[in-house]
Amino acid sequence: MHDLTKGSITGHIISMAVFIGLGLVFQTVYFLVDLYFVSHLGSWAIAGVSAAGVSSFVVMGGSQLVAVGAMALIAQAVGRKDQADANLVSGQAFSLSILFAVATLVLGYAVGPKAAQAVSADAQTSEAARAYLISYLPSLALMFPTAALGSALRGAGVVRPTMVLQTLTVILNALLAPVLIAGWGTGRPLGVMGAGLATTIAVTFGFVVLWVIFPRVQKFIALESKTMRPQLKQWGRIMGIGLPSAGEFILMFLIFGVVYTVIKGFGPHAQAGFGVGMRIMQATFLPVMAVAFAAAPVAGQNFGAGLADRVRYTFRDAALICSALMLLATLFIQWRPEMLLGPFTNDPQALAVAADYLRIASWNFVASGVVFTCSSMFQGLGDTRPSLIASASRIVTFAFPALWLQSQPGVTLHTFWLLSVASVYLQMLLALVLLRHQLKVKLTGLTPRATLEAASAA
Repeated sequence: MHDLTKGSITGHIISMAVFIGLGLVFQTVYFLVDLYFVSHLGSWAIAGVSAAGVSSFVVMGGSQLVAVGAMALIAQAVGRKDQADANLVSGQAFSLSILFAVATLVLGYAVGPKAAQAVSADAQTSEAARAYLISYLPSLALMFPTAALGSALRGAGVVRPTMVLQTLTVILNALLAPVLIAGWGTGRPLGVMGAGLATTIAVTFGFVVLWVIFPRVQKFIALESKTMRPQLKQWGRIMGIGLPSAGEFILMFLIFGVVYTVIKGFGPHAQAGFGVGMRIMQATFLPVMAVAFAAAPVAGQNFGAGLADRVRYTFRDAALICSALMLLATLFIQWRPEMLLGPFTNDPQALAVAADYLRIASWNFVASGVVFTCSSMFQGLGDTRPSLIASASRIVTFAFPALWLQSQPGVTLHTFWLLSVASVYLQMLLALVLLRHQLKVKLTGLTPRATLEAASAA
C-alpha cells in the first residue's frame, strides 16, 4: 500500500502518473500496432476496424461501472485504514466483473456484428468490421476482471506492476500482429480477424499474470473466496459510484456513433480519416489521462482521511499539470499533424481528413484536460453523477445539432469538427461549476481521521 495522505501532493500525482501513463501508452499501442498492419490492407480495412473498435467504448464504459466504484471505495478505505472494507470491496468488484464479462460475450456475439454493419459506409467495410469484432470480443470481456484487479491496486496507490505487465502484453501483441494479420512466417494471413485475435491472446496473457501477482505486489488487500460471494448490497455500493462513470463512456460511444453516422455520406475515406485521427488524438491525451487517473486515488485517500485542504490542492495541482501538457500538445498538432498520421495511412484523401480533424480538435485539448481532472475528482469524492451531467450536455450541444446539420446542403466535415470543439468548452464550464459545488458540500465540516482517533482515545 502507498499512503497518499502524507507528503507532496504534486509528487504523488507525478510519480503515479508516470507509471499510469506508461501503462496507457502500451495499452494504446495495442490499437496502433493493429492499425499499422491493417492499414496495408486498404482504407476499407481501417474503416472496418475503426467502426468495430467503437464497441470498445461500450465495454470500457461497462468496466468503469466496476472499476471506478471499486477504486473510489478502496481508496477511501485505505485513507481510513479500514482493511476489512478494502478486502470486501475488492472481492465484490471481482465477482461483479465476472458477471459483466459473461454478459459481454453473450450480447456481443448476438448484436455486435449487426451494430458494426449499421455504421459502416459500404459492404467491404462492414465485412471487415464483422470479422474484427468476432475475434476481438473475448479481449473486451476480459476488460472487466482486469479492470477490477487494476482498480484495487490503484486505490491502494500501487501502479508500477500493472505498467510492467501492460508492457509485456503489448510486446506479445506486437509479435503476434504481423504473424496473424499479414501471415509472416506462416503464409496464412488472417487480415482484420488476425488483428482482433492478436489482441485477445495478449489480453488473456495479461489477465492471468495480473491474477498471479496481485497478492505479491501489495499486502493490504487480500482476495478471498468469502469476500467474492455475491452480496447485492456491496454490488450496489460499487455500482452507485461506477454507474454514472459507465454512463459517460456510453455517451462517448453515442457521440462517436453520431460522428460515424453523419460522415458516412462522405464515404469510407472520411471514416478512415476520422478513425486514424481519433486514435492519434487518444494517444495524445495519454499523459493528461495519466495525471487525471493519478489524481483520483490521491483525492480518494485524502477524502477518506478527512484532509479537506489536501483534496482541494489535488485538484489545483492536477488541473495545472493537465492544462500545461494539453497546451504543448495543441501547439505540436497545429504545427505538424502529418508527422503523427503518416505511418498509419498512405491514402491522400484519408490523410487530409485526419489532418483537418486534428488541427481543429486540438483547440479543445486544454478544455478536455480540465474535464478529465474534474471527472477524476468526482471519482475520488465518491459521487460521479455531476461528471455524467457534464458529459450529457454534449448530446444537446453536439449530437442533436450534428444530426440536424447532416441534412443541410453544403455542410462539410469541417463544420462538424468546429461544432465538437464548441461543445467540449461548454462541457468544461459545466464540470467546473458542478465540481465547485461538490467540493463545498463534501468538504465543509470534514474532520481529519487523526483528530477523530485522538478524540476517541481520549
